Amino acid sequence: MKNHYWLGLLAVCVTSGHMEAQNPVIRDQFTADPTARVFNGKMYLYPSHDIPSPVERLKEWFCMGDYHVFSSENLTDWTDHGVIIDQNDVPWVQPDSYSMWAPDCVYKDGTYYFYFPSTPKGEGRRGFAVGVATGKHPEGPFTPLEQPIEGVSGIDPCVMFDTEGKAYLFWSGGGIRMARLKDNMTELDSEPQTVKGLPEGFKEGPFAFERNGKYYLTFPWVEDKTETLAYAMSDQPMGPYTFKGKIMEQSPTGCWTNHHSIVEYNGQWYLFYHHNDYSPEFDKRRSTRIDSLSFNDDGTIRPVRPTLRGVGITDARKPVQIDRYSEITPGASIAYLDPDHKFEGWKTVLESENASIRYNRIDFGTTPAREITVRVKSPAGGRLKIGLSGLPDFTMKVPRSDQWILVTHPVSSAPTGLHDLTVSLESGNGTELDWVTWK
Repeated sequence: MKNHYWLGLLAVCVTSGHMEAQNPVIRDQFTADPTARVFNGKMYLYPSHDIPSPVERLKEWFCMGDYHVFSSENLTDWTDHGVIIDQNDVPWVQPDSYSMWAPDCVYKDGTYYFYFPSTPKGEGRRGFAVGVATGKHPEGPFTPLEQPIEGVSGIDPCVMFDTEGKAYLFWSGGGIRMARLKDNMTELDSEPQTVKGLPEGFKEGPFAFERNGKYYLTFPWVEDKTETLAYAMSDQPMGPYTFKGKIMEQSPTGCWTNHHSIVEYNGQWYLFYHHNDYSPEFDKRRSTRIDSLSFNDDGTIRPVRPTLRGVGITDARKPVQIDRYSEITPGASIAYLDPDHKFEGWKTVLESENASIRYNRIDFGTTPAREITVRVKSPAGGRLKIGLSGLPDFTMKVPRSDQWILVTHPVSSAPTGLHDLTVSLESGNGTELDWVTWK
């Protein structure tokens, strides 16, 4: 059961840069190290972009050559605005270095500042520098500055504003480091210092934010074998910080990295993070997930358990990918639709009678639904029981078929509003489900 929460994502239509998803939220490309920011009432997502390496030296390592930006108003429907920065368009970056790692983006005084690490060009140059690109819109276009930020050597830049509007840059490399930024947002205003008060062990990927006058520094931390997400708190933006514990445990399936951001949107806090859902055999290709996050009365963060269902409400008139379940019973499992083409998504396999799967928060709107359609494959045939919370269950017959077919059944209860869906198998061992929808 526990490992099911770290399985992958759904398959739905993608047209004109628009996509729908639960976890992971982007289903047509790899999106790692997700930084989420709210601008102009929308959620914007700035991830790094894992790709299969075109060069031999990175075949078994991280490989990223550009950045995309995505936006959403409901955390369910996401729009890809395309490439905003390419490695070979940045004057100071070593061409074809494929080292465009975890970025950030913030807004100040009419300008959006996009921060990113990469390998600097020049004979004998090694390691990473951090550069800045500027734009007038959160989705770009962005223009990179000629040179990286002087005095910063490392990866994973993050900018935090204090309660007075002063900006601070955090990054990783030889521990987690930080410095104040000048008002121009492109130069340091203090000497870099290592953040004090953090636990021993490998740490990277800092994400810092302020809430109710308290400052939070969150970070991936290797406590055992792979990265957990942990955090510390302080009364001052530059610390000292006090270690508080973990936000998320390490992956039970062995993905070595995790990388994240934490943001409030419409009164709810969310944790954005990544996992190798589409690449279980190679954990250098990751995908963005979202789960809800909450705080205790004393300001400490409650641990987050990763889910497949994720956040947001699903439209009943669109394909509901029930493999992104809220709950699953023994006898039911999740598998790839096509193991050789994992971006096609997943299916639910009901292996034995009474096996079931539940999917929460489906919106039927105000117009009653009159029929349900299921994309199903059942070599032996059988019967499914369909349950919507607060309404009577009903059964539908599934014909024998070795191929995917659509089976439609009338809905006498004509649901409206929000409901949770449960699908269980009355008969027909080995029945497979792709999605369900109503009209």
